[in-house]
Amino acid sequence: MGNNQGLLKTEDWWSVWLGLFIFILSLGSLAGLDLLGWAVTPKVWMEFSKSIAPASKAYAGLHPLISIILTYLAVLAVLLVGAKALGYNLKKFIYGFTVIFWLTYICTIIGHYAVIAAQTPAEMKKFGLEWSLKLTGEAGLILALLVGLFIGNFMPKFADSLKEAARPEWFIKTAIVIMGVGLGVKSAEQLGLATSMMFRGLCAIIEAYLIYWAVVYLIARKFFKFSREWSAPLASGISICGVSASIATGGAIRARPIVPIMVSSLVVIFAVVELIILPFVATEFLSNQPLVAGAWMGLAVKTDGAAVASGQIVESLIYARNAAQGINYQPGWVVGAATTVKIFIDIFIGIWAFILAVIWTTKINPKQGVQAKAGEIWDRFPKFVIGYFVTFLIMLIVGLNWPDIKSQLKISAAESDVFRKLFFALTFFSIGLASNFKKLWEEGIGKLMLVYIIALFGFIIWVGLIISWIFFQGVVPPLVQ
Repeated sequence: MGNNQGLLKTEDWWSVWLGLFIFILSLGSLAGLDLLGWAVTPKVWMEFSKSIAPASKAYAGLHPLISIILTYLAVLAVLLVGAKALGYNLKKFIYGFTVIFWLTYICTIIGHYAVIAAQTPAEMKKFGLEWSLKLTGEAGLILALLVGLFIGNFMPKFADSLKEAARPEWFIKTAIVIMGVGLGVKSAEQLGLATSMMFRGLCAIIEAYLIYWAVVYLIARKFFKFSREWSAPLASGISICGVSASIATGGAIRARPIVPIMVSSLVVIFAVVELIILPFVATEFLSNQPLVAGAWMGLAVKTDGAAVASGQIVESLIYARNAAQGINYQPGWVVGAATTVKIFIDIFIGIWAFILAVIWTTKINPKQGVQAKAGEIWDRFPKFVIGYFVTFLIMLIVGLNWPDIKSQLKISAAESDVFRKLFFALTFFSIGLASNFKKLWEEGIGKLMLVYIIALFGFIIWVGLIISWIFFQGVVPPLVQ
């Protein structure tokens, strides 16, 4: 009974169920049923009336306003099922999600304004433009982040009223489960490249674990005199995967709850900083090595949401720069590299937490009758990774064995991707909303922040770049045919 309850009692598992539900609906295209084409998708626009439209041409007659309302109601409905099972306050959740959804989508629409988003010369000509920022619609993600940051730091009461529905980890994990659909289809078309990318990603994160964690732990212990209770979650949070790793490590070593909470707060703050800066740095210096840039985002940017989102931004920026030179890469590969690296990091969180639990319970802080159990690997294992691999492998296997239905698979991937992008945008807004800089400073986060700054900007970012270069240099996405 306990295991069954566990399947319905964590955001981690609910990201799996929601992602798989959307995935199953997307498979309707294989039977000739368009079950998701009514969902709203943003368009690059000069006339506001043309800023949104249904995802599928089959629903071209559906008014865009009805499309966006249906999308809002559908996403709210599926999230409410999870929210009820998780014990959230449903009235507060409905109110919070309603505000978050509409503010996020307004940011998304603004980000697709042609002066901001028009990318190629042909697209600029279409809108009668001689100049644009060429940021693509991903500018809407940064705008959502900035609006969330403004509300979180300058409108604290308003931000507090939205917290019940501001669930960045839930949103991004759901998005990653859905992302497996598109990556599976792309991998079936380019199996050799996909296999190479996964192997390189695995090698890269093993290198990162061996280097990052030990150095950060040493800095925290030897130079800043933090206790082991603080040093271990700090090392995991800075070096491995941010929030998930610091929480898992805190649990593994039986740290007080305040420890991973403080570390997690730092992780989110610096993930925002990296998210704003690193994609533009990567674009400037790695535009001819797009997969190096993607892997670097996965290794350097902490939290799943910020890492994968930074991969999305850097893909858009690098693709735009290459498109201007007549080089058009197939979409999805750069963000796929970032996601692959981050997924392998997430897989190792459970193993790492178990290793630390064994060390702490047998050597550092042994207690009578308390032993680390192998089940802790499963307890700490990020369950959304299972959903990601399910969607990825199903689409990969189907694509390899039934190549004659490739067009239907692409429809499934495209329509599920509408929801992936929506959950991405919700993640950005929620990350900003949760980042209250003043409150964290008052709680004495300054010393921890100093360790973070030294470790992150002193070597983690640069070691991540070197590792990414070693494993991904010379590997480029396939060109659009």
